[in-house]
Amino acid sequence: MENKILSAYENRPRTLWSRLALGAVLVALMAWSATAAVDYTGASGGGQIAASIISGILHPDLSLLFNFTTEGVPYLMLETICIAFLGTVVGAVLAIPLSFLTASNLVPKPIAFAGRMAIMAIRTVPSLVYGLMFVRVTGMGAFPGLMTMALSSIGMVSKMYIEAIEDLDVKILESLDAAGCTTFQKIRYGILPQLIPNFASTAIYRFDINLRDATVLGLVGAGGYGAPLIFAMNAYRWNEAGAILAGLIVLVLVVEYGSTKIRVKLARG
Repeated sequence: MENKILSAYENRPRTLWSRLALGAVLVALMAWSATAAVDYTGASGGGQIAASIISGILHPDLSLLFNFTTEGVPYLMLETICIAFLGTVVGAVLAIPLSFLTASNLVPKPIAFAGRMAIMAIRTVPSLVYGLMFVRVTGMGAFPGLMTMALSSIGMVSKMYIEAIEDLDVKILESLDAAGCTTFQKIRYGILPQLIPNFASTAIYRFDINLRDATVLGLVGAGGYGAPLIFAMNAYRWNEAGAILAGLIVLVLVVEYGSTKIRVKLARG
């Protein structure tokens, strides 16, 4: 037995040279990719700009931060929350019938496949592109942001809904059927209790994502934080940009804390 072990050890594959060759190739690729990096710091004063940005964030404009008019940070926070929340609600509601029509355990496979292709096509387009499209159609404002959030939500939310529907415990439905329950009772006591926690948790998670995306949509004129933030940065008003970013950080932290508590409560019943 000992001789077999020693023989197997002596005949083991020699991978040292192959590992060295692979390491050399990786180092060469990293060195080659580094040649594409160009240092623009000295030419454009990037260090001074970075210092100005940090200084503006650490010393925000308090008059803008506590301005309760339509130009102030609180109003921008409220508008961003409304865009994200209403967009999530509309997208989550529209995703429900689409998910039931696409679940492979409820409809024929060709129909389910076609539905999945449609959902995949919706998810392929970035939300910023949807924002540009809706701004061209409806004009600038909060409404194109809401529509963008709704359409962007349908793709991800539908996918999660389909997984929840396909994971339904059919034994519960069989038990209710054996007990003589009607179709409405089976839906009420067998299907909805399984789906509602998953659906609600998915919608809350998507709301977190939409809250961040709604900020970016302002860059194309779809409401929210984005437009005032980019205007302040382009004008080198770093104190105003710092106030907007400070409000955004507080908003995201508060929503993240609340949504986490709700998801945990839903998961634990």
